Amino acid sequence: MPAPKSERLLNLLIMLLVQRRPIAKDRIRELLYPDSRPDAFEKMFERDKEELRSLGVPVEVAQLDPLFDDEVGYRIPPDEFALPDVSLTPEEAAVVGLASRVWQQATMAQATTDAVRKLSAAGIDVDLTALEIAQPRLTADEPAFATCWEAVCDRTCIEFDYQRPDDEASRRRHLQPWGMVRTSGRWYLVGFDTDRGAERVFRLDRVVGAVRKVGPPRAYEVPPDTDLRETIQRLAPTPAAERAVLLVRKGTGHSFRRRAARIDEGVEGPDAGTTWDRVELDRPARGFVDEVLYHGPDVVLVEPAALRSVVVSRLEAVTR
Repeated sequence: MPAPKSERLLNLLIMLLVQRRPIAKDRIRELLYPDSRPDAFEKMFERDKEELRSLGVPVEVAQLDPLFDDEVGYRIPPDEFALPDVSLTPEEAAVVGLASRVWQQATMAQATTDAVRKLSAAGIDVDLTALEIAQPRLTADEPAFATCWEAVCDRTCIEFDYQRPDDEASRRRHLQPWGMVRTSGRWYLVGFDTDRGAERVFRLDRVVGAVRKVGPPRAYEVPPDTDLRETIQRLAPTPAAERAVLLVRKGTGHSFRRRAARIDEGVEGPDAGTTWDRVELDRPARGFVDEVLYHGPDVVLVEPAALRSVVVSRLEAVTR
């Protein structure tokens, strides 16, 4: 059974990226498309190669032997694939650092490991440092994630059972998926509900059971100028924000300071001899406790009391 398209593309990306020298097409077929017929392999390989190029991946064609120009191979030059040097402010660097800690997509990490193991077992000289520019880092624990992601990439219709909080039982939904967005700590699926004839938003953690693909790929087109986040905000708005009060150590907590409605500098804090600021802001509906805990001893949540007790309980659980 052929590997899913997303896994096949990732394996091809890794294979071509870690090569110190171009790899021949027949070797690519042997390692990544072992069960395909010659004509099927040619079609799949050409599609996969062009799809990588459409994503901005520089798939390079080069001679395998300088003495024989009719023998060509393929590789991805790491220096051309890598992003240029990026200059970040300390606040931006902190956000990137936080994202890199939580962006751990287990499915893709396993695919990366499998691809490298296959190449090494085949005796191919791989450069693992090249993978530093292609590390998948996103958490997606919802069982529905992988199938929905593939359906979005392939533009394949799906069906699934979905249960809203106010429903006693789940209901079957049929969707043309347009895209997926993570916001407020949750994954959302946006698409066109063919039963209701309108765009809809679904939380992945409310999908019940397996998601099933229905029909062929490329079955529909995503409307131009679709803004997934705007659709989520319009169709699945988050509850109104609640005011929060924080004590923030001087020179830290920049993400809170940028959103602050009021900042009182030089207030008394929990540590004698340390300068603290009192920060008031409208907290988001979800994820605020995690954000506070991320800053460690540099941020103390004062209000609301209910969230403060949650922070205290989480810290006590760690020390047990």
